[in-house]
Amino acid sequence: MVLGKRLRHLREKAGVSFEDAARAIEVTPLTVRRIEKAEVGLRIPYVRELLHTYGVPAAEVDDFLSLAREANQPGWWYKYRDVLPDWFSAYVSLESEASVIRLYEPHYVPGLLQTHDYAAALMRVGFPNETKEDIDRRVALRLKRQDLLAKPESPAIWAVLEETVLRRPVGGAEVMRAQIDRLNEALDLPKVRIQIIRLGTGAHPGAFGPFHYFRFGFSELPDVVYTESLAGAVYVDQPVDVVTYLEVLDRMSVQAEPVARTRAILGELRKEL
Repeated sequence: MVLGKRLRHLREKAGVSFEDAARAIEVTPLTVRRIEKAEVGLRIPYVRELLHTYGVPAAEVDDFLSLAREANQPGWWYKYRDVLPDWFSAYVSLESEASVIRLYEPHYVPGLLQTHDYAAALMRVGFPNETKEDIDRRVALRLKRQDLLAKPESPAIWAVLEETVLRRPVGGAEVMRAQIDRLNEALDLPKVRIQIIRLGTGAHPGAFGPFHYFRFGFSELPDVVYTESLAGAVYVDQPVDVVTYLEVLDRMSVQAEPVARTRAILGELRKEL
């Protein structure tokens, strides 16, 4: 997406039309549009010729092509493609590149903060007809995503959870106690913030369903909001729509208990188990 937008910027700066760019690489103008929108892979011969057409200096061409080759490499999640729906692979990609992840979860602990046993219990309920091997693969993918938290360039994560998330028994009391302990450990990470909306808070503006907000360290990438359903997902990137979600997150964070209270609340809930 970043390189596609950079190609568009270079084309427009050079005053080259879609039709002229298409003639340079002997394709249709639609193909050039799709390259710029990251709807197709970056074929190196095409990219090289486009950069020459746009008058990019040779040294910069080499740097750009190196980035294009890197972008064409499958992500680490490719080996899990047998249990990774196409509509969710984009989520994993966004998650891996985000600098900020804010989210609202009314049902379950976010995947990045789940324990193995909690994740396995959810997978068994969500995919009752799958084999143990496939369930194990799904759990392995979810836990592999958590490697992100240990990286020096890990994103800032700000999660707003309903109290029901921690009261809903997933896998039994022992699994829930371990899951609450995991959340306490996550609070020790410098870039993780967790807030809890108590049951007595009442109505709030986000009570339509879970959603995740991503911000990136690239000016070419817009903020993106992810929402999920039983049959797929929607990725929202129009600024006017994204701002609506962001404002809701801000209002919910005010209604939720302060971050300083999270450990105490987790302790209270753990004692009840």
